[in-house]
Amino acid sequence: MPLIGRIFVIFFAFLIASMAAGMTIALGLLGTQWPVVHGDPVARGWFWGVAFIGSGSAGAASFLPLFLVIILAETFRLRSVLFYAFAGVGIMLLAYYGSGLGNPYEESIDYAGLTREAELVIAAGAVFGLVYWLIAGRKAGAWRDRRGGKGNIP
Repeated sequence: MPLIGRIFVIFFAFLIASMAAGMTIALGLLGTQWPVVHGDPVARGWFWGVAFIGSGSAGAASFLPLFLVIILAETFRLRSVLFYAFAGVGIMLLAYYGSGLGNPYEESIDYAGLTREAELVIAAGAVFGLVYWLIAGRKAGAWRDRRGGKGNIP
């Protein structure tokens, strides 16, 4: 029974973390236009549309790798906030470069480092991992304990 409850918590955490990553992408893309978004209903609609698309793409691109990370974390009871933050960044970068979005069409000799889009992906991955940790990662593997993760405390 605790496993079924844990699956619901994991699913809920995945949805909320996807929304947080989408909001990060939307704020990164349209954040400089926030004064315009505040007063214009059409611009506000664009903002929420970008946030919705960012949430959907973050969730869809990270589902399978995140599933593998969740299995690993639940099996070995990994509860470190740094683990989830770096896992979120790694999953998002894998999805970004794996989809071909991070590869420019022309090759250039003067490489300037990370692009703005890659920085947004890194930020969204970190937010994704931190929000997931906040909701579900702090109690990874606790469902296997008889006392709900309290260890040997009577």
